[in-house]
Amino acid sequence: MISSISTRSVRDWRSNEPGAWVIVLMPALSAFLVSGPTWNSAWLLALWCLCYCVQFSAARWAKSHGRARYRMPMLVYAALLTCAGLPFVFRFPGMLWWAPLYCVLCAGSLICAWRRREHSILANTCAVLASSTMAIPVASLGAHGGGTSTLAHLLPFDQSILPPLGVEIAGAYALTLFGSVLYVKTMIRERGNTRYLAASWIWHILVMAVGFLYSPLYGTLGAILLARAVVMPVATRNMRKTAKIAGIGECMTSLVSFAMITYAATVLIP
Repeated sequence: MISSISTRSVRDWRSNEPGAWVIVLMPALSAFLVSGPTWNSAWLLALWCLCYCVQFSAARWAKSHGRARYRMPMLVYAALLTCAGLPFVFRFPGMLWWAPLYCVLCAGSLICAWRRREHSILANTCAVLASSTMAIPVASLGAHGGGTSTLAHLLPFDQSILPPLGVEIAGAYALTLFGSVLYVKTMIRERGNTRYLAASWIWHILVMAVGFLYSPLYGTLGAILLARAVVMPVATRNMRKTAKIAGIGECMTSLVSFAMITYAATVLIP
């Protein structure tokens, strides 16, 4: 009895979707590495991890419609984020220009959780946009992405708020991660749904086309992801436990995507 309570308590403090950490971290980590790691970009990366801890615990609390069991993890993570984040905001006040966007995305995610539709297209879109966009401020703090003196005076019309390096990484991940959302749905929750299958194929074709227009590397990645989106749902249509197959496949393609996007983005470094 005590053991089961202890196990449940530990689970309340961690995400029950390990794959979500991949979506959350890949864009920011790519930007961190490509833009040239600095203490400031590492600080923001750590804050972003805390942001996700607040988000998944708050979403869990919202989904339960306010159960006390989930309140403590949410409050503790929020307190840690506040303590670590306030000095960062005082150091870089220009980062507050990103606050409205993230407030909207967070609200959308929590509303979906409250309605117990945390796996809906809207919730997935909020997650993809939030994680992809984080590449931009992280890159801005890197050695190649913009200096701290510029960031301290960021304005909406200042070009420094949209460093080309960060924008490229954010765009690449937004396109590929949303494609992964559609693909996973065709393998699990919307398996056999021809409309989702068609949407997944069309999206991946567009990603490949845009990729080749921009860079052969991005185009090649798009072709790999398109092949996965076409072959896997068809090849596994009569199989059971497609969730496990999709999970293993996503681990592999996530590593490939991370490596190729990170490498391709290096061409923007002067």
